[in-house]
Amino acid sequence: MDRLYIFDTTLRDGEQVPGCQLNTVEKIEVAKALESLGVDIIEAGFPVSSPGDFNSVIELSKAVTWPVICALTRAVEKDIDVAADALKYARRKRIHTGIGTSVYHIQYKLNSSQDEIIERAVAAVKYAKKYVEDVEFYAEDAGRTENEYLARVVEAVIRAGATVVNIPDTTGYCLPADYAAKIKYLMENVSNIHRATVSTHCHNDLGMATANSLAGVMNGARQVEVTVNGIGERAGNTALEEVVMAVKSHREFNIETNINTKNIWETSKLVSALMNMPVQPNKAIVGRNAFAHSSGIHQDGVLKNRENYEIIDPKDVGIDESSIVLTARSGRAALKHRLAALGVINIAQEKLDEVYQQFLLMADRKKSLTDSDILALVGERENIHKKIKLDYLQVLCGKRVRQVATIRIDIAGEKFESTASGNGPIDASIKAVKEIIKRQMTIQEFLIQAITKGSDDVGKVHIQVEHNGKIYYGFSANTDIVTASVEAFIDAVNKFDQKFVPAKE
Repeated sequence: MDRLYIFDTTLRDGEQVPGCQLNTVEKIEVAKALESLGVDIIEAGFPVSSPGDFNSVIELSKAVTWPVICALTRAVEKDIDVAADALKYARRKRIHTGIGTSVYHIQYKLNSSQDEIIERAVAAVKYAKKYVEDVEFYAEDAGRTENEYLARVVEAVIRAGATVVNIPDTTGYCLPADYAAKIKYLMENVSNIHRATVSTHCHNDLGMATANSLAGVMNGARQVEVTVNGIGERAGNTALEEVVMAVKSHREFNIETNINTKNIWETSKLVSALMNMPVQPNKAIVGRNAFAHSSGIHQDGVLKNRENYEIIDPKDVGIDESSIVLTARSGRAALKHRLAALGVINIAQEKLDEVYQQFLLMADRKKSLTDSDILALVGERENIHKKIKLDYLQVLCGKRVRQVATIRIDIAGEKFESTASGNGPIDASIKAVKEIIKRQMTIQEFLIQAITKGSDDVGKVHIQVEHNGKIYYGFSANTDIVTASVEAFIDAVNKFDQKFVPAKE
């Protein structure tokens, strides 16, 4: 099979989103995750832009081993000098230089001419070649550049030594057919195109970044420039996870990547958390609802055979299983499935029909149903809720103070207390609970939703906790969001199928 190289620019183009800047330590954490994910090239930054970017490229070069570390420059000698200096510790290094090639950029941004642009492009590639063997050239705004002129530019920079030519749809203007035709034109009309790898770099202004990138791949591009979760300036970049899973799902591409797809979900969550950019619930592949089913018809089909409504096995991207969400649109099959998961297995069809009618009435009244609600419908009592209760909670938080929480919980009538610090009052409070309940558990999802409006808003917390390979759900609502978070966490812990041994002094 042919090889598609994954060029990840989360730490350069993705980090240009206002309010999403990372410090060097956070960038190293993301870079290591990208290395584990299997990306081929990591664009580490734009070294000349700031001392912070320069230092980040240096430290990332030291932190990762096998991916190529790439530094961005303009077609300016000083930029290239600084990039080369920043890359001095990289085991495999690339300089990514370029210049605008569209009429808009040549006339209005650069106040230049087509011939002069080619001269500057060739000079930049030759200058970068003095430092590194691997030089990538980008023709900025190639999406709006006339194909004939673009071919002249590409041929000239390859002759000058470029090993990769990047054809960016900088403004996200192209339609898939247009971008496909552009790549095809270059493959057929640039005489030395075989000496370089053609790369796509598509933006999502019209929602077509992934479609354009795949169109480019189908016509000869063998590198795609992407970001985790599709983050980036304006409407974002091509999403790594979408391209990778599209290629994996469609064998007609006859192409493979080096990506370990089972790490996609964890990498997505890491980037989302560090950059403070929540992933929209309906986002392809990594959105919370990507493998969730609430329609009765869909739920019945998925329970009978996952492939009825899922073209991707959630395990392939690191998600344990599909989610069957109970709503007023759910059917008997979904209700029976949830009851079985709660231990109610032998339920007669007549009883199930009766419970289902009660379930529909309750589902119409409530936006979401808890496990307690479901068990109550069949006359079961959730005695597990009597095991652990929040008895007392006090937190110290604010600017320039240590975030500390003191917790007292009641376990079967006996009181246990603990104090812990953390990254905010919620983190500190949950750490205090963990110090009392000695169990290996990991929070997989934490969601806060507003129920009412105003400063006295009631917040609802949904939490997923992994323990011994199983997922447990917790829910709570309170005007105090810290209390709601702790109670939701305890609600999930209560459902662990074992006795609790509190920590001893």
